[in-house]
Amino acid sequence: MCFKLHSRSIPSSPVRRTTTSAMAAPTDIRLSIEHQTRFALRLASAVFSASDSKGSKGNAAFSPLSLHVALSLVAAGAGGATRDQLADTLGSAGPGDAESLHSLAEQVVQVVLADASAAGGPRVAFGNGVFVDASLPLKPSFKDLAVGKYKAETRSVDFQTKAAEVAGQVNSWVEKITTGLIKEILPAGSVDNTTRLVLGNALYFKGAWTEKFDASKTTDDKFHLLDGSSVQAPFMTTTKKQYLLASDSLKVLKLPYQQGGDKRQFSMYILLPEAQDGLSNLANKLSTDPEFIEKHIPSQKVPVGQFKLPKFKISFGFEASDLLKGLGLQLPFSAEADLTEMVDSPVAKKLCVSSVFHKSFVEVNEEGTEAAAATAAVIMLRSMPFEPVKMDFVADHPFLFLIREDITGVVLFIGHVANPLVSS
Repeated sequence: MCFKLHSRSIPSSPVRRTTTSAMAAPTDIRLSIEHQTRFALRLASAVFSASDSKGSKGNAAFSPLSLHVALSLVAAGAGGATRDQLADTLGSAGPGDAESLHSLAEQVVQVVLADASAAGGPRVAFGNGVFVDASLPLKPSFKDLAVGKYKAETRSVDFQTKAAEVAGQVNSWVEKITTGLIKEILPAGSVDNTTRLVLGNALYFKGAWTEKFDASKTTDDKFHLLDGSSVQAPFMTTTKKQYLLASDSLKVLKLPYQQGGDKRQFSMYILLPEAQDGLSNLANKLSTDPEFIEKHIPSQKVPVGQFKLPKFKISFGFEASDLLKGLGLQLPFSAEADLTEMVDSPVAKKLCVSSVFHKSFVEVNEEGTEAAAATAAVIMLRSMPFEPVKMDFVADHPFLFLIREDITGVVLFIGHVANPLVSS
């Protein structure tokens, strides 16, 4: 027999808040963030391709950071080749170096994701949770790492006789952290009396633009879809200078969020391919060139000519195990999985990951952005522009977007908009 570990992404909300007055990104952490970004872009390409292959021409969004932290927490309870494969896939600083994953998580949780709303910056909340069956004591080393570096809360629960009730507790935990944006991360039937652990995290972000759009100037216009048809969608507009860059048949718009009392700078980036059907090629470029984003970040404001950006709202969820296997993460899902560092019991030898669920929510309007995402793991018993020239930015066809912290380069959310009228 073998336990199954499911990792599910759920929306986040203010569970734990920390504040910071300074922003530091040591060289080793910068390197870890570069690896994390590479993982994010590879996964994004896989998510978008899977969405297209299923005939879904709608929108997609997810938090690579939420998935990365949840799987890093799994790595904290893994041993041997399983730990090494997790570290290598997630992008550790060196081959099999899981410690760098934990150091990155510590920096991200305590510094990058500190709440700044009290000082006028974005409201950020991030929480990790470990729900373990009362029959299994957590290994002290795993618990110390989860609580110390990941700031996780641990709960002893009864999966064996009250599985549905525990699932409700996990879903309520996620809903609270994500301020109601994500109400259910564990689908009905995903937890039963064979479940032994659920590892989860939740992320919530709400930021106001440095320069808000005038809602009275928002008007409906055509948005061209991938199938050649079009819809009438509400577009925001402005005549103010914007951070824009045009190169490689691509235009990139940077929309900064208001800062708090520290050096962190969160921004949304809109990557608009010149071709109306250029979304797939753009996603491929991102996944094959880890430096693509850094090469295409606008550094100065330029005068704008015609400017149109649609409002949009995305609610998106998916099961990620097959996508992760496609990225080379095979062992945690197999009978050879080694998750013996998680619980202090002979049953630990029978643990493995069975599925990964992720949900996210992103809304962009004249005021700014509200976004949430989360990931949970369930363990079950189984068998350069020219200044004087005005630049147009007309996002009237499918585009890609991401939200990141610019000082460190941490990517919080990434997604694409194929139809701004479709919310889920």
